[in-house]
Parts: sequence; structure tokens; C-alpha cells
Amino acid sequence: MQYIIVGLGGQGILFASRVLGEIAIKRGENVIGSEVHGMAQRGGSVISHFKVGSYKSPLISAGDADVLLAFDQNEAIRNLHFLKNGGYGIINVHKMEVFQNESLKKYLTKRNISTFLLKGYEILNEHMKGNYLFLNVLILGATGALNLGGISFDEVKDAVSKLSPAKFLDDNMKALDLGKMATHES
Repeated sequence: MQYIIVGLGGQGILFASRVLGEIAIKRGENVIGSEVHGMAQRGGSVISHFKVGSYKSPLISAGDADVLLAFDQNEAIRNLHFLKNGGYGIINVHKMEVFQNESLKKYLTKRNISTFLLKGYEILNEHMKGNYLFLNVLILGATGALNLGGISFDEVKDAVSKLSPAKFLDDNMKALDLGKMATHES
């Protein structure tokens, strides 16, 4: 499996990569990855290439990624080219109308790309007092609930509970459950 994880600095992309790595290692699978930090400390673009399996290079070529996890809708659109034909994306959206763009819809249809559009900011505003620190875990919860890449929700939950700092554990567990619930409400 090849994952592209994108967002803006401070959105927890590296933690999400660590969670996926923990799951793969627990399964006895090989893991290789690379992060491009860019302007991570200033809210700039961040991308993580993450592979599970017998790969030699950490970078994912355009058109090869199985899964795109996007913590920001603009970064999702910029990085859709990484998804293979038949790939899947979970995208945090703040303006749903962007995904009604005819050109974008044609691109996704032509490439047979499926997307799950998650209103992460709305969910966190409603259930976690707008604490966007947990957006990454919310998306991981949806990833497990949708069984993307063969990863189960229970595996995500175990990895997050192991890697989470103690002071964030309860909130991370709540965010995971919210991500899972969001997949059932769509």
C-alpha cells in the first residue's frame, strides 16, 4: 500500500504517518517513508510519502498512491495526481462546493478515484470545542472505519492509544470515534 498524507504545518501529518507505521510494524510488514516539511512551522504545505510492503524507494510517483489522506482540501486538490486509477481519498473539506466543480468531477470520474469528504472542522467545532489539534486522528478514525488499505478501526485505535501523549489520550479516543461515526452518517 502506498499512502500520500498532505496538509498544512501543524495538522499532525507526521503523527498520522507514525500511526500507520505502528500498525504495519505490528503486522510484521516493511515500512518506508519520507516527509517533505517545507514550511511546516509556518502553516505551509506538508506531504508525507508512506509505503507498506517490499518497496525500495520512499517516494511515491504520480499515479501510484493507493490512498490520499488530506487534512486540507486545497492540499488534496494539489496532490490528487499522486492517486492511482481506482485510488481513494479521505479529504477534510471546509467548502463542499469546491467539489462540485465540473472539471474536478470529470478528473475524479476519469481516473475512477473515490473520495470521502469529511467536514472535519464542523465536527470538531460541534463536538470538541473547535480544537483542530485532533483533525489528524479524526481522519485516521475515518480511515479505519472505511477499512482503507486493509487497516481496521481497532488497529488504528490501538496504535493511537500507544503513541498518544497521555495528556491527549482521551481527546484522541474521542476524535477517533467521531471519525468513525462520520463514515456512518454519510
